Amino acid sequence: MTSALNPKYSFDTFVVGAANRLAVTAGRTVAESPGAAYNPLFIYSGSGLGKTHLLMAVGHAAKKAAPKLNIEYLTLDEYVEAFHASVAAGQGDAFRRRFQNVDVLLVDDVQFLTNRKEMQSELLRLTEALQAAGRQIVLTSDRPPPEIADLDERLISRLSGGLVVDMGTPDYETRVAILRRKAEERGARFEPGVLETVAQAEVGNVRELMGALNRLVAFQAVNDTSINAETVKQILGLVGEEGGTAPAGDGRAAAPGKGGGGAGGGDEFGEFLADVTVTVGKAVEAWRARVGEAVLRWEGEGYRTHRLEALLQRDAPGAVDDAIAAFAEDVERLKALEAEVAELDPQAAGQSVFRDPERLSEAEEAAAKVRDGAAPPPGPSAAFPLATFAVGPSNQVAVSAARAALERPGKKYNPLVLVGKSGLGKTHLLNAIGLELTRGKRAVVACLSTQAFIDELIAAIDGDRVDWWRARYRRATALLLDDIHLLTGKERTQEELFNLFNLLQDKDRQLVFTAPAHPNTLSGLEERIVSRLEGGLVAELKEPDRDVKRAVLERLLTQQGTNPEPALVDYLADRPTDSVRSLVSLLQRVLGAAAAQDGPLSAGLAREVLEGQAPRDTRRPSGFRASGLVVSSLGGIKSREKVVWDWDDVSDRVIEEFR
Repeated sequence: MTSALNPKYSFDTFVVGAANRLAVTAGRTVAESPGAAYNPLFIYSGSGLGKTHLLMAVGHAAKKAAPKLNIEYLTLDEYVEAFHASVAAGQGDAFRRRFQNVDVLLVDDVQFLTNRKEMQSELLRLTEALQAAGRQIVLTSDRPPPEIADLDERLISRLSGGLVVDMGTPDYETRVAILRRKAEERGARFEPGVLETVAQAEVGNVRELMGALNRLVAFQAVNDTSINAETVKQILGLVGEEGGTAPAGDGRAAAPGKGGGGAGGGDEFGEFLADVTVTVGKAVEAWRARVGEAVLRWEGEGYRTHRLEALLQRDAPGAVDDAIAAFAEDVERLKALEAEVAELDPQAAGQSVFRDPERLSEAEEAAAKVRDGAAPPPGPSAAFPLATFAVGPSNQVAVSAARAALERPGKKYNPLVLVGKSGLGKTHLLNAIGLELTRGKRAVVACLSTQAFIDELIAAIDGDRVDWWRARYRRATALLLDDIHLLTGKERTQEELFNLFNLLQDKDRQLVFTAPAHPNTLSGLEERIVSRLEGGLVAELKEPDRDVKRAVLERLLTQQGTNPEPALVDYLADRPTDSVRSLVSLLQRVLGAAAAQDGPLSAGLAREVLEGQAPRDTRRPSGFRASGLVVSSLGGIKSREKVVWDWDDVSDRVIEEFR
């Protein structure tokens, strides 16, 4: 006999973390293409870490993808019993044919093959037959094949010939995610910090974690009060022997539950339900039955039902159905508000106000506050419009690629990676692309330095708001990161960016990055990040050509109300410079000299200053003259690499660098 797949054990209900991500990925791959990859797939882990859940999830996903597939799940003990029963009935060959015709065979707990030589031979024959027919087999165990005692070497080789992957103990972040998921499934609400405290406890597996959660649920139900983080420590014995004994006993007490028959002994709601049951059973008045059913339904989902309970205190209230419908409408609105808040700030979604229809107006206000507090990600700087970006042969490819990406965001070149050494205008072009993207309808463009991205994540981790931080960026219609090489050594940030990258790319949202060199030459970036960067278009910005330099000089001089003298522009454009930043530095020296001498700005002055023929007069005239060049940063991206900090003369600190 085989066991039915538990409908609760699907990928949708499986919490993925660092310790099980590889196993889940392999499981999804197998479910999508049974027999084509990882055959057999062997998953092992300690007890209570989700092997059975994952095994059944593979079955559910495979069935959903191809409903006609013949899928069988059974434990090894069930397999052994079925085999012995078939042999006893003289149906051994029929038993073998039955399992050889299964499209996806899922076998749980194969560690019990120990000392069962006959079953090892049967499983070996079955595995070989399924593989030869292109059918999938997935097995789980509490240890890898070589460590299963007394296992046939041929079977070890066969089981190890596909993919053997382990599932470890969940890390803190995953434990928090599991607790939140399970608490939500049970309709249990806790104060902020409670589940995080539980997650900090040393547990060996998910079952122990669920046991701790059950104790909290029971304690909260028995005492009819909410608990805080400090109470949790006492209940779970995390504060020492003197603080943990009595509360732990309370935590083990059976929770009657407000809707169960055990509610009594002073439980007013339990008594109320008993009254409703009697009333409905006797069918005294139909309207009371309808109200009672509504109370049971909504109370079971965790909503306060005082408004409905009040109806039962009346002799014959009018428009009962309308009252129930209005209550249901308010509950649906609360659900919508809570879902919206959960996307922006998961912790805020746990507020009791979202569970009380009588406080709907308060819930609206609470959601509005969260909504207002969920500021969009940092956007592009207005100081770098595309119209002011100087174009020439040295950057024509990059600019053309940028324009093509803007014509079809997320589809033409995604990602677009702008590479080149510092001072060539990568940051300018990045922000220019971002500004153009903001013109789109309902656009949410995230444009910032990679360092700022890292700092935000650190702050989110410190403030336990990583979920909110993720939701903030997942709302983005485009993500633009400057200086992607700063991710070197930042494993957690690379992990977050990898997941965000995949999510946004799957939704055809534009991704743009800058780097000092081609991604495959950057050390410290994970291969999966590099491969995704290379999957789009890598466009290089080279040392500025004469056209670019002339355009930059003319624009900067015009912005200051100075009529660009052609001879001056030609002279400076012909000077050897390896970046736009160096060019701006040359211009600044000439402007500083003109301001100091209170003289005309000319090619002759430039030649004297730059070729060492002019005496430098550092005195500033008594009357301030705005003949120097000023470029506003307008909140530009802060980076020590992108600001000139030390110049020879104080008067030369008039211009910030060209980005």
